[in-house]
Parts: sequence; C-alpha cells; structure tokens
Amino acid sequence: MYILISIAEQSLTLYDSDGRGVACYPVSTASKGVGEVRGSYCTPRGRHVIRAKIGAGVPENTVFVGRRPSGELYSPELAALFPGRDWILARIFWLSGVEPGRNRLGCVDTMRRYIYIHGCPDTVVMGVPASHGCIRMRNADIVDLFDRVPPYCPVEIVE
Repeated sequence: MYILISIAEQSLTLYDSDGRGVACYPVSTASKGVGEVRGSYCTPRGRHVIRAKIGAGVPENTVFVGRRPSGELYSPELAALFPGRDWILARIFWLSGVEPGRNRLGCVDTMRRYIYIHGCPDTVVMGVPASHGCIRMRNADIVDLFDRVPPYCPVEIVE
C-alpha cells in the first residue's frame, strides 16, 4: 500500500499492494509551489512515510493546534472569530522524508517543517494550490483515508 500525491493534478491516490489505485481524492498543496527548504511555505517533493497518525476517533470537525485537539469544533462562527487562521481539522498524517539531503535532515527536513496531510474546512477549495506547505483534504476524505492506511505507509509527492 502506498500514496501518490500529484502536485500537477492536485490529487492524492491510494494504491494497494498490487499497484492498483483503490481511492483518489482532490487535495490542495502549497500556494507557493514546491520546495523543501524550511521557511519556504512550499510542499516538499520526493519519498516520505507517514510518521504519525493523529486524531483517531475524534469528531470530524475537531480543531488541532500543535497536533493536539484544542477542544474546539470548527464552525462558521468559530471561523469568524479567527479570520485567516490555518485550520487543521479531523485527522493528521505527519510526514517524514526518507531522502537525506532532499527532504530529510538539516534545513530540508519535512518532519521538522511540520508538513502534514490534514483535514480542513469544507469551504476550502480543493484542486487549487492554496496551503502553507501541507497537503489539505476534505474532512470526510481524510477520515476515510485514515482508516485505510497504516503508520509508515509510503507517500510519494511528485510534480
């Protein structure tokens, strides 16, 4: 089982162990494009693994801050109180690069950059680059994906 994220197509495809695509979801990657350097707000390329799965069993609109449930549930009223907040909702896959010098260690370390695949408000448009570097998904999609993939599932991010 592995995940392929296409920047060009703004999609995430889950493949089974025989290489067959079993699910495909729209995503939103970084508005600043691709890149691996810390502070770039770009989506990193290359081979990764899901280092941690966070959020099992929490309600779909759970708000995360620092990878922990904040005690809030996302709503339009909460959004109005915090305009411009980068909402991380539902579930988190914390990515770790596996290519030293490209996306692991030093100033290009994906995990130290806190790059996730995560849920976001349903009002956020998918299929258009708009994130701060992470890969955003619809809440229902990441909840579905969360139950399908194990920790350390390989993830490839390609242009």
